[in-house]
Amino acid sequence: MTIASHFPIPTLNDTPTDFDKLFALGNTVLADAGHVIFDFSECQFLRPNAIAFLGGIARLIESKGRKVQFDFNTAHDKVLTILRQNNFAHFFGHPVFLGPGSSVPYREDRTDLNHQTNLKDDIISYLSNDWLGHGWVHVSPRLRNAIVGVVWEIYDNAFEHANSSIGLYSCGQHFPRLRILQLAVADFGIGIPENVRRYLRRHLPPALCLRWAFQEGASTKKQETGRGLGLKLLKDFVNLNHGMLEIYSQNGYALIRDKKERFHNIKNSLQGTIVNIKIRCDESYYCFADENSVGPLF
Repeated sequence: MTIASHFPIPTLNDTPTDFDKLFALGNTVLADAGHVIFDFSECQFLRPNAIAFLGGIARLIESKGRKVQFDFNTAHDKVLTILRQNNFAHFFGHPVFLGPGSSVPYREDRTDLNHQTNLKDDIISYLSNDWLGHGWVHVSPRLRNAIVGVVWEIYDNAFEHANSSIGLYSCGQHFPRLRILQLAVADFGIGIPENVRRYLRRHLPPALCLRWAFQEGASTKKQETGRGLGLKLLKDFVNLNHGMLEIYSQNGYALIRDKKERFHNIKNSLQGTIVNIKIRCDESYYCFADENSVGPLF
């Protein structure tokens, strides 16, 4: 008889310390041989990055033939409400889905583009309608479509390069009091640094691999240049908006904020990649310069 191990989920925000806790929890759970029960009794709050990560870790454990249970009976009301609104709880056995509220729904994309022809359209619809389509951030339709296209590239790169047998996991949230809109996308593949090393045939530190991947024109796609991670427009918008873009991948960390790019090696490793996007919900109207509107322009 296989014994189930209980793992308490701590309160998880999205500071570097919180990511350290998240990765440590994931590594501990993956190293365990038994079935898993996640306990929420010590958790007061979960950000989208934690929710996407926990969903992916659960599916990764299941792919190894182990059972996973989230004990929602231990969750505080505030935490349970969030998990029911974004549909995470329903994915893992809770009978009630409350509806999105201010959440960007949790989703799982556990297939590749070769097996689901409408996956791209489905994800673009999710980004356009569930993430940017509620008016939480005032962007012109044309700029919204462009940003959505760039974020789709994050999914596309993960599908093509991550080699993750369990796919991608996404979740977001609008925080009205903080005036922030957040989206997190996680995969559990080989990671950006390993992909870059294989392509360049050089053993570079994780931070240098991420720096290379962020260069405009860098691409690990065969016979294709000029793409990089496809993030230039998103970086420009995040800087104009005073938002933030960060990527954790293996032992590498990239941060785009205040018109600066930072790349670091970190101690706690992550199997795969998390992309965390935070946009400020200010009163500005964002558009391209040729759209003849008053406001921050590209």
